[in-house]
Amino acid sequence: MRALINIDYTNDFVAEDGALTCGEPGQAIHDRLLELTRQFYEAGDFVAFTIDRHEAGDAFHPENDLFPPHNVTGTNGRHLYGELEVLYQSIKEEQTVYYTDKTRYSAFKGTDLEMKLRERGITELHLVGVCTDICVLHTAVDAYNMGFDLVIYKDAVASFNPAGHEWALSHFSNTLGATVI
Repeated sequence: MRALINIDYTNDFVAEDGALTCGEPGQAIHDRLLELTRQFYEAGDFVAFTIDRHEAGDAFHPENDLFPPHNVTGTNGRHLYGELEVLYQSIKEEQTVYYTDKTRYSAFKGTDLEMKLRERGITELHLVGVCTDICVLHTAVDAYNMGFDLVIYKDAVASFNPAGHEWALSHFSNTLGATVI
């Protein structure tokens, strides 16, 4: 069994005026990411949306010293980018669709995502979203350590750091044994 994990494809990470945008590289993957999400959903596969969430004024979050405030609860920055938000709103009540907030890079840290996947007998994870070398990477490492098989779509992941993006793609295949398509 397989699942598609959409990671952080939000306005703050992708839109031109996003608080921590990867800009054009993130926007360029929109159609492919949307196509994959539709394909997985229509095939009856589990589709998870794992979305970064921060609270305004949280002085203790470790990212405060690394990045400007982003994906703050109650802001437009947390909405899914482009047509993905429209698709999500139309399918969000389905049992094969799951949305979870995350407060760390990995979609597994502090969430019940692993439990949701194990309950459904899912063994293969397909990862899409942003940023390749941050949240996608940390999710992939955790998934690998949990024994999941990994597929990464290089035309459906992006970063604001081109060198980090390329390094992560190499790391997925050479170190985590992921299939990179």
